[in-house]
Amino acid sequence: MNFQVLDLGLIEYEFAWRLQDQYAAAIAEGKRPPTLLLLEHPHVYTFGRRGKQENLLWGESQLKEKGIAIHWVDRGGDVTYHGPGQLVGYPLLPLAPTPLRLPPFSQKMGGEKEGGGEGRIPQADYIGYVRKLERVLIIALANLGLAAGQRPGLTGVWIQADVHSRCPRCKPEDRKKPAKIAAIGVKVDARGVSRHGFALNVNPDMEYWDGIIACGLQDEPVASLADLMPDPPSMERVKAEVVKAFGDVFGMSPAH
Repeated sequence: MNFQVLDLGLIEYEFAWRLQDQYAAAIAEGKRPPTLLLLEHPHVYTFGRRGKQENLLWGESQLKEKGIAIHWVDRGGDVTYHGPGQLVGYPLLPLAPTPLRLPPFSQKMGGEKEGGGEGRIPQADYIGYVRKLERVLIIALANLGLAAGQRPGLTGVWIQADVHSRCPRCKPEDRKKPAKIAAIGVKVDARGVSRHGFALNVNPDMEYWDGIIACGLQDEPVASLADLMPDPPSMERVKAEVVKAFGDVFGMSPAH
């Protein structure tokens, strides 16, 4: 099976959100192939279904000064940041052949500890899909020269403390801990099509994470490729590796 890759550049969050709805409906009807949207957003904080207002640390004046928009959205997880220099991927994939209506099962997404949530497809498929997204990014990062992995009970992609210790920007106490380099928060709609996805920190302004408790995880550091690599790859190189790894993990080929 082929999938289409659309590189949308820097676009507003709300526009991309509406575009996902439009494309997902067409995919569910068999009118377009599975699609991977790659893009960057202007500065924005988004809160998922488990979002808590108290995890927003900056007040209205700071938000205005920094030019940050806020959206409450329908993905899993708590609050996260998107901004220039961060690669955001929205895979729109048909994960279930027919709408399945299942009772709630125990799962949280987007960086939270697992245990409590809702889904439209069997639990193993939903969790397995997120694990596949993590594998995509782990493989892509390995091909870029950076070792990363998963952490039990947590969603996202992490670097180990020994790798994080290279970060000159980071606080000394944080360098002793693993750090999150990519966040994941997803939704699977009633027709079995995935929405939202991943955000990989390539070279964003890391100051914006000071305004939130990212993913609701207190005292869990966040890092970027630029923090850890003396000669970080370009965004175009990162996109190319992500697309290749995505095809390999999901058993699909990018359409040309």
